[in-house]
Amino acid sequence: MAARLQAIKWERPRLTILNQLALPHSSEYIEIPDARAGHCAISSMQIRGAPAIAIVAALSLAAELSSMHFDTPASARAHIHTQLDYLGTSRPTAVNLFDAIAKLKHAIDTTITENGQVVRDTYVQMAERMLDADVKDNMAIGEHGAQLIGSDKVRVLTHCNTGTLATAGYGTALGIVRSLHAQGSLDRVYFTETRPYNQGARLTAFELLTEEIPAQLVCDSAVSALLRSDPMIRAIVVGADRVAANGDTANKIGTYQLAITARYHGCQFVVAAPTTSVDLHTKSGSDIVIEERNEAEILVQSGFERQGVLEGRLERVEVQVAPVGTRAWNPSFDITPAELISAIVTERGVVVKQPGASEFDMAGHMRGE
Repeated sequence: MAARLQAIKWERPRLTILNQLALPHSSEYIEIPDARAGHCAISSMQIRGAPAIAIVAALSLAAELSSMHFDTPASARAHIHTQLDYLGTSRPTAVNLFDAIAKLKHAIDTTITENGQVVRDTYVQMAERMLDADVKDNMAIGEHGAQLIGSDKVRVLTHCNTGTLATAGYGTALGIVRSLHAQGSLDRVYFTETRPYNQGARLTAFELLTEEIPAQLVCDSAVSALLRSDPMIRAIVVGADRVAANGDTANKIGTYQLAITARYHGCQFVVAAPTTSVDLHTKSGSDIVIEERNEAEILVQSGFERQGVLEGRLERVEVQVAPVGTRAWNPSFDITPAELISAIVTERGVVVKQPGASEFDMAGHMRGE
């Protein structure tokens, strides 16, 4: 089942993205002509989701390079390395970005040529292959995850936004939901609002309505009560911004508490992530750097004035929720220990722990074992 939404549009040499800050009430595409615009789009969260961040970073530089001429391979490589390093400063937690940067650098550094334009073209072609590969990987994740969760009618819960808007297409955790729906196995998906940025209430709701998938929004703080009241919920399915070698997983803030309540209620807790999110250089979650964002995202709520939305007028307003002078702690991600995770689903298959083990062997999975 192909996704109806398209968050990233690439028609060489033009890159446009769906501005996720305007969703769900306005489908506004903005052009990303160069690496600087790509950095801005990522850091401001006009585009978000670990796979999508990597793809937009790669393609933003591809768009920039398309209008440039390089006299020598050395000048092309120097420019590309500088811009990739700059793009790497946009958001620190998602490993997909740094995986893409490393692969792109390797591709141009190992290209044997005396022509600078060949180096440039090699980069652009590699970035385009990453776009295509991400969609295929997501569809494979969806199939593997749907097989894991079951073929009978089930209900699942998901957190944040992990669908087409967070990837090159189809989605990771939401890709599993999409596959369950396509095979007729999904009764309903619950999804959290995902404070403080409300990616669930804004973005996942938008995707599920567009795809006509039966769904229901719940408050972040209502999940434990929901699991107690609805025994049909088979699994909580989430994405990942970084999976350590032992399976510890960094994901949107609030994921850790979902894993705790899933364990208490005997519910599967499944992480869905492409292998580009697996970081074997990171031994455990304690080594993962957690991005902390501006406290204003908690203290102030931003949205569109309701009457204007009903009348077709979009007027963004900000509401001061907490008293002026209130301090807030605003980590963007948390770490879920491998011990609380039932399975990790990648495009290669389902990873489970060995009997009696509390951690995953992600290195073995990456080797194909």
